[in-house]
Formats: sequence, structure tokens, C-alpha cells
Amino acid sequence: MTGHRPRSRPRRHAYALWAPTVLALIALLAGCGVDRPDETSARSSAAPGAGAPALADVVPLADARAWDGPSSAVVGDDEVDPVASPTPELPVTVTDAQGTEVSVTDVSRVLALDVYGTLSRTVFELGLGDRVVGRDVSTQFAEAADLPLVTQNGHDLNAEAILELDPTVILTDTSLGPFDVVLQMRDAGIPVVVLDAHRGLDNVDDLTAAVATALGVPAAGEALVARTAAEVDDVRSAIAAVAPQAETDRLRTVFLYVRGQSGVYYMFGEGSGADSLIDALGLYDVADEIGWDGMKPVTDEGIIAAQPDVVLMMTGGLESVGGVDALVERLPALASTPAGEHRRFVDMEDSEILGFGPLTASVLNALAVAIYAPEALS
Repeated sequence: MTGHRPRSRPRRHAYALWAPTVLALIALLAGCGVDRPDETSARSSAAPGAGAPALADVVPLADARAWDGPSSAVVGDDEVDPVASPTPELPVTVTDAQGTEVSVTDVSRVLALDVYGTLSRTVFELGLGDRVVGRDVSTQFAEAADLPLVTQNGHDLNAEAILELDPTVILTDTSLGPFDVVLQMRDAGIPVVVLDAHRGLDNVDDLTAAVATALGVPAAGEALVARTAAEVDDVRSAIAAVAPQAETDRLRTVFLYVRGQSGVYYMFGEGSGADSLIDALGLYDVADEIGWDGMKPVTDEGIIAAQPDVVLMMTGGLESVGGVDALVERLPALASTPAGEHRRFVDMEDSEILGFGPLTASVLNALAVAIYAPEALS
């Protein structure tokens, strides 16, 4: 343990201010340079079925710092498991996250689009997957992988591709752009429901319910909310059993967002969604300690002040820089931190790690195994 000690601090709530900005920047930066994922490729993680075992079924390390990384967290088998086969009750009128009143009369041809693929996954888990007619680049689970893309250059909405699919309703948020495309869809007479762009444990239930309500299946939404909450509670109980109880013993953790060939190196802080993830994993959120709000370019001073024991990253970001050793070369201040010295970097598929939604429990479980029981992945 370094000489830095966590200080007692109140939790600040800046989600409304920071989250939309963070997601928009992720979308923008992910589309920069040649290091973005191939839009037509499948996810870069292991094949379905090859994911992490249940945390409750593995033997954790006696000392959470007694491992040298890196470690990859893989959800693995993410087969859609609909909670129902609902019949939508229409019409419905909703007021979306921007205060716009939207009437939905037909959900036979649905587009659900956001930077992490969370909205489309939610539609499938509600039992309406057969009504989805297209996808964003982050929607790559097997049941949706063959749907036509309506994004280009990373996460840009393609108006022509959307109109060609003749959607009867579009669910989206402010994480994709340009927003003029959303306005164009409204001008074309398509109901567009703009949902909350924030992703975190605090609004998984609300986001799920909002999707279900807009599609006329509120009962299926209640069932999916209950199932997801129960799964998350089970995983968090398993994490609580292995994570250090004392805050001063928890692994000091930061989340780095990297796009190497574009020269993008950011550290995520309060209100980014990464803070919610770090807390849920029983780790210590160093960004909060050093007052790192939203997302900011990484500095040597910030890294040295943070002194992380573990660094969380997106798989695509780590690959874009050439791996852990190359990252430490590009950010030499990391070498003087426990994470850098022991190469304790944990990565996860870009579209999963901060997506939350119906896969939240699986994401938390995979990350927890990679952190507390990395030997179980070998």
C-alpha cells in the first residue's frame, strides 16, 4: 500500500451535468483515427460460453494485491433471455428525457440506438427483439449481429440508412450524433423518444422502465427490472464477501479511456459511470479523492496523485495503444504506480464495460473475477 490513504468524503452527484458530455465524447473519440473497431466485425472478446465463472464459485486471492496483470474480463455467453412474449398496448404517449411529448402508435419496426448498445439489448430482453430492424455498431450480440447498421464512421447516425429501414419508432439518447439526424427523423414523421444518456447502477431500473413504457410493454419492463435487480444483488453480495471491508484496504482504482493512434488519453471521474462501476466492485475510487470530475486528459500529475493499484480499461482502447507495455511507455508516470509496476490492468469489451442495462450483473461478475480471482481465468 502506498502512503496515500483514502479520505472520508461525501458522494457528489454530478450525473446530470457530466454523463451526457462523457458519452458524447466517447462516441466522438471512438470514431477518430484508424484504431476504431471494424463496424462489421463481431465483438473482440472470447467466443460465447468462454466467459468468467461465477465469482461465488471461485477461490479469491487471500490478498487482493497479490497478483500481477494484465487480466481480461469476459462476459462470454450473452444469449438473449427474454422475460416475456408481450403484446404491446398502444397507443402510448410519453414525455422523453428532453421534455418532448411523443406519441407511439406502432412498434412493429423498432430502432434502439446508443453508444453502448444498451437500448437494443433492453428491447431484446423485453421480448421484442423480432421487431428490431437495425442496429448501431455496439449492438453485436448474436441475435442482433446480422441486422443492418445505421451508424457509420464509428458512432455517427446515418440518416439514409435509417430511413431505408422505415422504422415506426426510434429510441435513442444524446450519446450518438449528429443530433440533426434525430431532428430529421422527427421531421419525417417518425416518433423519436430520447432517453437518459447516463449509464450507471443508479438508473438501470429507470432506463429499463422507460424503454418498456415507450414500447407499450410496462409489465415486461417491471419483470426485467426485477430480474436485473435480483441478479445484480446476488453478484454484489458475492463481491462483498471477497472485497476488503475497510476502505483503506481496497484497491485504489482509476478508469482510463484510450484511443492510442488518435493520441487520446483520458481518465474518467465523478459522474462518468466509471465511478459507479468502481464502487460496485468494492474498489476505491481514486478519481473522487483527487477531485477528478467527468473526463479529463490524463496528466503525469494526475497519475502520480492517484497512485492506482488497478487500472480499468476498454479492450479496444488497450489494443489501440499496443497493450500494457506500450501504454506504460506512452504514459511513463504509470510506471511509478503499483498498477504500472505490477501490470495490473483489467480490460473489458468496449460495449460492455460501461453499458450497464440487462447485462449489468454479468459485467460486474466478470470484472470481479478478473480482479479478485484472476487465476480462475487461466
